[in-house]
Amino acid sequence: MLKKILSISGKPGLYKLVSQAKNMLIVESIITGKRTPAYAHDKVISLGDIAIFTEGGEVHLRDVLAKIKEKENGAVASIDLKSDPETLRKYFAEILPDFDRDRVYPTDIKKLLSWYNLLVEKGLAEFSEEKEETEKAEKE
Repeated sequence: MLKKILSISGKPGLYKLVSQAKNMLIVESIITGKRTPAYAHDKVISLGDIAIFTEGGEVHLRDVLAKIKEKENGAVASIDLKSDPETLRKYFAEILPDFDRDRVYPTDIKKLLSWYNLLVEKGLAEFSEEKEETEKAEKE
C-alpha cells in the first residue's frame, strides 16, 4: 500500500498514485480527494522507498509506522506535533530506540507522525500486510 502513497515536495499532505503518463503522474490528495498532475520536475517520493536511519543501518518506514500503530493501538499519535524537540525525540525513542539522533531531526519526526496521523484518519493504516505480501512475492 505504501508504494502507491506519495509525498510531493512543496505540496502539503500525501497523495495516492492514480495513473502515470510519459512525463507526469496523476495523483489524488488524500486530504481533499482532488486529482492533480505531478510532473517530472516535482520531487516525488513513494513512502515505500523511505527508510529511517538507525545506529545499525536503516529501518523501512512501513516498519516504523507499524510500531507507532502498535504503540498507539491503531489510534492517532498521542503526542502533540508542536511539542519541543526533546519531547519528540523521547517519544520516537520509545518506538525506535536506536534511531540515529544525529541524522534524524525533530522536523523528520514531526513529518513522520503527521503522515501516520493522516493515514490512520483516512483508514490507510495497513502497514504490516504489505510486508507479508512483499515476503510472499520474494519467495516465489
